[in-house]
Amino acid sequence: MAIKILIVDDHPLVVEGLKSLLHDSEGITIAGTASNAFDAIAFLKNNEVDIAFLDINLPDVSGIDLCKKIKEQFPNVKSLALSTFSERSYISRMIQNGACGYLIKSSGKEDILEAVRQVQQGGYFMNVNFDQNPTADITPKTIPFLTRREKEVLVLIAEGLTNPQIAEKLFISVTTVNSHRANLLMKFDVGNTASLIKISATLGLI
Repeated sequence: MAIKILIVDDHPLVVEGLKSLLHDSEGITIAGTASNAFDAIAFLKNNEVDIAFLDINLPDVSGIDLCKKIKEQFPNVKSLALSTFSERSYISRMIQNGACGYLIKSSGKEDILEAVRQVQQGGYFMNVNFDQNPTADITPKTIPFLTRREKEVLVLIAEGLTNPQIAEKLFISVTTVNSHRANLLMKFDVGNTASLIKISATLGLI
């Protein structure tokens, strides 16, 4: 079954670029495109979509608000933020509103395909380096503050447990585990689970 993608962006160049980038990718179909939130919602009501690429800067409703609407009205659709902004506040708000990932518009094909794969499997993907420091992926300057629950989730992630397994073990919902996982990625300034585990081990947290 091909992964059906909806591209929501009001820049024709971005839309065409993404379409051509994903066009020949195996197992991926562009279900449609929309240039604003109103059209995106209308499209989702009548078509089957797995992943929606959402531009944050839309002409009518912001991608941040649209993300929340999609989460509420179409819980099976996973949202991936697409932006030129790498500010922490935008990323945080998108994740809080239900996004499963955050891609910078200058991302290469490999990152985009990896994001689609991880998100479709129930994971998260971020390729944002908040301070534009190339070494930020290796070691953060300080150990970020983690809540007790985040520490528990981090240890279980390192043990290789999936989100549903972690949810079952900690008696919390899978959605809550998703939020903790996203917060951990953001706090450590990393884009994937492998980097998260690596950095946590370096800091002696796991």
